[in-house]
Amino acid sequence: MRIGELAQRTGVSERSLRYYEKQGLLAADRTPGGQREYPERAVDRVIRIQELFAAGLHSAKIVQLLPCMRDADGGPTEIATPMLVDELTAERERIDRMITDLIRSRGVLDDVIDAASGGTSSSGASGTTSSGGAGQRARGAQTTP
Repeated sequence: MRIGELAQRTGVSERSLRYYEKQGLLAADRTPGGQREYPERAVDRVIRIQELFAAGLHSAKIVQLLPCMRDADGGPTEIATPMLVDELTAERERIDRMITDLIRSRGVLDDVIDAASGGTSSSGASGTTSSGGAGQRARGAQTTP
């Protein structure tokens, strides 16, 4: 299939597909006229690449991981190694730290929003405020005239 069809079927721009090829993430044969020709399995590969980017991995890491993953279902191939598991676990831990930091930042914003709105906002109602945020609001409510 040509690059335009692959782009349409995967929802990825032609520019991104060319980038993937340049980074070694995606391979294409060339016609005698120099046009790219992708095999049918390229659809699954592009979807897998998109999932890995969405998970926060960078292209250099994805290049290392792709040979160890089946494109169709993301499962490990026969060449997957314990090192792959270690690297993926480290990536997951990095993402977990980012999530924790984001939740903390949201809690700080909730506290500021609450204070700026005179303590009437419901932004902290979800219980996901920063450490001590609810207590700070409760103490602030006690001292507010």
